[in-house]
Amino acid sequence: MLHFDTIDALCAAASAPADEAARAEAHRRWASLAHPLGSLGALETMLEDAAALTGSADLSFEKRAVLVLCADNGVVARGVTQTGPEATAAVARGLAAGRSPVCRMAQAARCAVVPVDMGILDFAPTAGVLSRRVGNGTADITRGPAMTRAQAEQAVLTGAALAAAQAGAGVRLLATGEMGIGNTTTSAAVACTLLGRPAEDFTGRGAGLSDAGLACKVAAVRAALAVNRPDPADPLDVLAKVGGFDLAGLCGVFLGGAAARVPVLADGLISTVAALCAVRLCPGAGKAVFASHVSAEPAGQAVLDALGRRPLITAGMRLGEGTGAVASIPLWEMARAVYAESYSFAQCGVAAYTPQQGGV
Repeated sequence: MLHFDTIDALCAAASAPADEAARAEAHRRWASLAHPLGSLGALETMLEDAAALTGSADLSFEKRAVLVLCADNGVVARGVTQTGPEATAAVARGLAAGRSPVCRMAQAARCAVVPVDMGILDFAPTAGVLSRRVGNGTADITRGPAMTRAQAEQAVLTGAALAAAQAGAGVRLLATGEMGIGNTTTSAAVACTLLGRPAEDFTGRGAGLSDAGLACKVAAVRAALAVNRPDPADPLDVLAKVGGFDLAGLCGVFLGGAAARVPVLADGLISTVAALCAVRLCPGAGKAVFASHVSAEPAGQAVLDALGRRPLITAGMRLGEGTGAVASIPLWEMARAVYAESYSFAQCGVAAYTPQQGGV
């Protein structure tokens, strides 16, 4: 199994170039199939990108898993959510019991669910929840940094190790999820920093805040940015000052996926912001980032645009837990079925399409 002791070592491994020969072979396979060239759109380029990442045009996603990183955020003390941190622990226990929404969706998608405690407040060891605690929840970002830089690095390396362990166990498609009351606030703060936007542009209602609640949340993000002055050129500084253990861990999952050459499905706002941190930290990691859907949160589309990714699903989802990422898995399986099992033009006795000027 891959192991990384430092962020520099992790980034070096994640920066291995994509295999363009494998991408070209996957493109040739699509072109040989009895269908109009490029007619499956993003499903075709998705598998071509996966071939370039994995280094092989022979693709299989039979074994897949969703890592759901759970942690609490001290900013909830500022009234930015409807519920308190006790909800994070309750959902983590529901994940372990297989009763949360992503569990039911994952069962339909034949996907394992792996809940991970990255720093749930006062959370006791629980069967079915991996304990990878970096701290007992983060500090209030309106008063100072969420965590130390050392903790941010530890969380990133922990996420990378989780991804490497899944790859070592044979997982070939890895989805990302999270659970942490207050993490749309931290994600908004990170997104505002990385994309140079004010708090009011990227701060949303999360789990249904009122107008007054939204105003309080915007004020909290604005205060966090003013107090901490995170450096947009230093993603680890941003994560440490205004992020969360879940965000930093997910950043590591994308880096670890790139190092292990396993496609990593970004979910909604929190995981796409984490993916953006990963790419800003190590541009070569972008080859492992695959968008599943576009979050209904205000920053959702802007973060995908910054990543240069198009979502497979546009359904107004904002549940979290990895539900959007898991919802996209059947599309991966259907695309692979066409790619691997359809008739070719030669088998059908039909002349193959040829690229035309202005066509594919």
